[in-house]
Amino acid sequence: MIYTVTFNPSLDYIVSVEEFRLGLTNRTSSEKMLPGGKGINVSTVLKNLGIESKALGFTAGFTGLEIERMLQEMGVPSDFIHIERGISRINVKLKTIDGTEINGSGPEIGKEKTERLMQRLETLEEGDMLVLAGSIPSTMPDDIYKTILKRLSGKGVIAVVDATRDLLVNVLEYHPFLIKPNNHELGEIFDVVLDTRESVVPYAKKLQEMGAQNVLVSMAGKGAVLAAGDGGIYESPAPEGTLVNGVGAGDSMVAGFLAGWLENQSYRQAFYMGVAAGSASAFSENLATEEEVRRVYDQVVSLAGV
Repeated sequence: MIYTVTFNPSLDYIVSVEEFRLGLTNRTSSEKMLPGGKGINVSTVLKNLGIESKALGFTAGFTGLEIERMLQEMGVPSDFIHIERGISRINVKLKTIDGTEINGSGPEIGKEKTERLMQRLETLEEGDMLVLAGSIPSTMPDDIYKTILKRLSGKGVIAVVDATRDLLVNVLEYHPFLIKPNNHELGEIFDVVLDTRESVVPYAKKLQEMGAQNVLVSMAGKGAVLAAGDGGIYESPAPEGTLVNGVGAGDSMVAGFLAGWLENQSYRQAFYMGVAAGSASAFSENLATEEEVRRVYDQVVSLAGV
């Protein structure tokens, strides 16, 4: 079973406003609301690819109830811990001004609730997969990812971590199966600029030397690189397509990689599926469907000359 953890899930309110003007009343030309958060995105794409997972984390207030309702409607099982005070955050994403977002803070998560999540995770069994994805609320300890993997050490749980800087580096001693920095995040770890696939390779290998089994590096329009657990290096340019929505593309890549790996334990296929899923979501208004992923997968394989 795959479990995803989203510490600070959200309702993502995605709007388009033509000719946005500061200081004046603006009206939307399109709008939609979706459950958000990196772990939730991974679970959603896994569901689209026919793979069941369970979304874990924390919810609060009427927005938390709506997140859970929407996930149930989508067919994504969840088991969130409820926070009595505050509300799960609402994130406003303005599509017509690229990259413009207003993200909420979310509820305060106390030690008792954190410990309840720990106890829930300790019921995971050998062979289960655990995806830890995204940032953590300011009210939680900044070593929470490390603490989780430490407490699960020796249980045979397969860990996947998609986080930045210290959150990522601090878990490497527990040998996560997969980590997924983008090239900018990888560069920040080593204080270098990485803008080509070739430049990424030695630093991906360094993270392997530090403990990661597989290092999947996303590079947006420049493609992706995998330093694989079998010692191989796999590279792919970005498939051709029109960028529609970059939100969730990295999470989709994680889901695609896991789906490809579970199919036949091939690092090559897992990599191609990861690239296809990430790209398909970037080319879509919503997170990619299986049909969209399979269509882009054929292009990725063709680009690789396989």
